[in-house]
Amino acid sequence: MRNEESKLQKACVKWFQLQHPRYKRLLFHVPNGGYRTATTARNMKLEGVVAGVADLILLVPSRSSCGLCIEMKTPKGRQTPRQKQWQEAVTAMGYRYEIVRSTQEFMNLIEQHLND
Repeated sequence: MRNEESKLQKACVKWFQLQHPRYKRLLFHVPNGGYRTATTARNMKLEGVVAGVADLILLVPSRSSCGLCIEMKTPKGRQTPRQKQWQEAVTAMGYRYEIVRSTQEFMNLIEQHLND
């Protein structure tokens, strides 16, 4: 994850944990990115790492979805083909998937999801 996306994600997670302590253990990051040695990458693949997984996953259902998957992007950031494939797979299973580009967008999304 690029530095700008990382800063955005950290701010969003911090806000979430302060505003919704009841659910703070249900919002988590799947650390797929970053440099790995060949051995570590191979082991992670064998352990079940899946390319394209969203940056944040909220395991709180709403009336309209099983849970919420959030991909953090800079204002100009674009999804990779694998991220698009993963999005298609999870939305087909009833999960909501959203791309977030700002803290305000994140806050609005979370409030809407939790109040649905």
